[in-house]
Amino acid sequence: MAGCCWMVSQRLLLSPPPSHVALNSSSALISSNPLSFCLGSRSRSRSRARARFSNALSVSASSTLQALIFDCDGVILESEDLHRRAYNDAFSHFNVRCLSSPSQDPLNWDSHFYDQLQNQIGGGKPKMRWYFKEHGWPSSTIFDTPPEDDGDRAKLIDILQDWKTERYKEIMKSGTVETRPGVLRLMDETKAAGIKLAVCSAATKSSVILCLESLIGIERFQGLDCFLAGDDVKEKKPNPSIYQTAVKKLGVSEKECLVVEDSVIGLQAAAGAGMACVITYTSSTADQDFRDAIAVYPDLSNVRLKDLELLLQNAVPAN
Repeated sequence: MAGCCWMVSQRLLLSPPPSHVALNSSSALISSNPLSFCLGSRSRSRSRARARFSNALSVSASSTLQALIFDCDGVILESEDLHRRAYNDAFSHFNVRCLSSPSQDPLNWDSHFYDQLQNQIGGGKPKMRWYFKEHGWPSSTIFDTPPEDDGDRAKLIDILQDWKTERYKEIMKSGTVETRPGVLRLMDETKAAGIKLAVCSAATKSSVILCLESLIGIERFQGLDCFLAGDDVKEKKPNPSIYQTAVKKLGVSEKECLVVEDSVIGLQAAAGAGMACVITYTSSTADQDFRDAIAVYPDLSNVRLKDLELLLQNAVPAN
């Protein structure tokens, strides 16, 4: 790490980053190409820990951290494959078949495709709606022939999502799922410091509640100052409404909030609400363009509350 430094708004150079940021001149790489909404191929370099200050997000140079907001899926736990399994079980249970598919088997999203899908489209129902629009509405045991009107299509997606949610709950109850490193300690540090703590997830409320009660414990869950799920807002991430709603409930300024996300969709939602955001990426999001994050970490195992407070204080307004 010798000879490396943090960049502030591409103008000011500070001292080297703390030891928890694995940053050097060859590995601190962030893509310069905007992430395309169309699903496509992605780079495979996933081993780099990266950190930099944003030159795009407008936050106060003297902001004091008053609220720390966590996303759930991908931040508190690595849940992508759990959701994928639950969707595929739903497709199998209802014998969902797209006419465009050469296979006679029920629809099955493989890991590579789901990585791309979940990083492009937030929320379960929007994922299915996008997929069926692109690949044709399916036949199933719900509808023998592909639904043609909007009401039947909405009913199909509702039934699939409800069944998938129940299946996901069963997986969560299995006792095999753990929190990502550093999450519980950072939550406890935040509450001990008198800073407000929140969780904002695009997922279905019932599944998020089960996840939080199972993984962070009922006491921590009940101690949250704000909890919002996809059911609580009309628009899913990257729409900023969930974070805009959180600010109102928390009673703080957006400039006093720091969001922890794992994907560019969450980053866009936070930035759209005027909030600074740090990224703790997963294997499926490591290659995304996080240029608007004020810091990027592989996980939170060595990230302390004081580190996040300093990050927010040192973030500078965009030109």
